[in-house]
Amino acid sequence: MPSLKRFIPASFVVLWATGFIGARYAMPWAEPFTFLAARFVLAAVLLTVVMAVLGSRRATRKEAMHAAGAGILMHGVYLGGVFWAIHRGMPAGLSALIVGLQPLITAVLAGKFLREAILPRHWLGLGTGLVGVIIVLWPKLGAIGGGVTAETLTASLVSVLGMAAGTIWQKRFASGGDLVAATAWQYVGGASLMALASLAFETHTVVINGELIFAMAWLVLVLSLGAIFLLMIMIRDGEMSKVASLFYLVPAVTAVMAWALFGEQLSLIQIAGMAITTLGVGLATAQPTLARASR
Repeated sequence: MPSLKRFIPASFVVLWATGFIGARYAMPWAEPFTFLAARFVLAAVLLTVVMAVLGSRRATRKEAMHAAGAGILMHGVYLGGVFWAIHRGMPAGLSALIVGLQPLITAVLAGKFLREAILPRHWLGLGTGLVGVIIVLWPKLGAIGGGVTAETLTASLVSVLGMAAGTIWQKRFASGGDLVAATAWQYVGGASLMALASLAFETHTVVINGELIFAMAWLVLVLSLGAIFLLMIMIRDGEMSKVASLFYLVPAVTAVMAWALFGEQLSLIQIAGMAITTLGVGLATAQPTLARASR
């Protein structure tokens, strides 16, 4: 089992990157809050079935409340903000660049609320990773248009803060219980927020077709179950600043997928940006030496 754990970070990055591809298939056919509410409800139901099959320990009231709180932030605020901004015209490249601030914000919060010691080498890695993300996304920033408004920028920034705060909440308050039960309650929290947002702001128009069904199945099974479980394991076992740095790799992997699936251009400068991002993540996740660790 320990030997398999070393594959978790890479597996998480690849699976998480497919979420942006799935969103591309889904968004023309459903409004964002309505789609996300349905996605989270399906994930919660499936996890409840998994709990029954595995005989998982049920969450206590306190564990359920903390997990639901983390889910409101990690799933509801984060994905709700990103999907809403893109649905309102925010260019995906600019949205991804704003989301790229998340590892730095998480590192700051981890130092303050989790008392994690972040070495200068790790700060250098976080900064280098952000530079790499900017290089990867730079060709897409030329498409900035009317979708960049105070509202969409605010939604994107709030989504980043939601993800950073949610992962810190999960690490501090909700990492001790059963992973399956905790994740199910996360989706209860996320679904509740998205259902309220859907009722308040949307018409609930949905066009059922093959693309929407495929996107929903993929996002529920691969993202909401597979990728989130890997993230929960990393949050439970690792330092938040290092876990968060993995998100820097997502835009690069997404760019490669978009090149392979949709024929989007992939330039040499973007490939160089991917290499810089990988270097930054390597620095940010490097283990401290024994001497430093003992201080």
